[in-house]
Amino acid sequence: MTRATTQAISPFFIVSNVDQTIAFYRDKLGFETRFQQPERNPFFAIIGRDGAQIFIKSEKDVPPLPNPKRHRHMRWDAFVYAEDPDALAAEFAGNGAAFSVPLKDTSDGLRGFEICDPDGYVLFFGRPRNTVHTINEVLAETLPQPTLLAAEPQLFVTDVGAACEFYTKKLGFIVAFIYGEPPFYGQVFRDGARLNIRHLDQPAINPELRDREHLLSASITVDDANRLFLEFQTAGVLFHQTLKTEPWGARTFVVRDPDGNLILFSAEGR
Repeated sequence: MTRATTQAISPFFIVSNVDQTIAFYRDKLGFETRFQQPERNPFFAIIGRDGAQIFIKSEKDVPPLPNPKRHRHMRWDAFVYAEDPDALAAEFAGNGAAFSVPLKDTSDGLRGFEICDPDGYVLFFGRPRNTVHTINEVLAETLPQPTLLAAEPQLFVTDVGAACEFYTKKLGFIVAFIYGEPPFYGQVFRDGARLNIRHLDQPAINPELRDREHLLSASITVDDANRLFLEFQTAGVLFHQTLKTEPWGARTFVVRDPDGNLILFSAEGR
């Protein structure tokens, strides 16, 4: 006798408003409505995208209870397998979706990102990092060693929007992206320099220790420190260290941002 098979498993979310949940998954994550009852003001629906499917239901006086409300360390309500989480993250970002945890390699061997829906349910979209196509194994044997192209320091700030405003208006950077409402993560760039900006309620480094030991958050190499220093000086930038020539010949200065992060700008001596 042939063994019966199961095809999929679908989480069941108690939500506060079915229409609101349908709109979020449709507009931000590309899901479709596969069933709803009744057609107007539904209390039950099935939404899905490809092989991922979620049952949602609302009932008066029955509040949602996502896992993060039970325990902050066990916050996932659903794992959605994504063969290419990088491409999926880019699509969701283009739809204006906010990431509760951005795309990254996790400590438990996964690569992916987290999305929090309007009721607080947390979905992880990703895959195990050791899931590699055979073609990649073949290419790894024939291609040269990979090249490191850039490093992106991460700055901790209390207000991502205010930090981006400082770096754009005072230092001439451009905002590459901002995630969250209110923003909790972003990136700014100027030419080849990129700085990642992350919200943190408390200073990551003791401010007194940072100032006393001159602890840098980032070091940026420039072609002309003199001209850049004058540009920043004209913009009213606060300096931790003004322009000087180091014993090894480099021309350097250090900018302090509104959160106290110290950014070194350095050029070769002439």
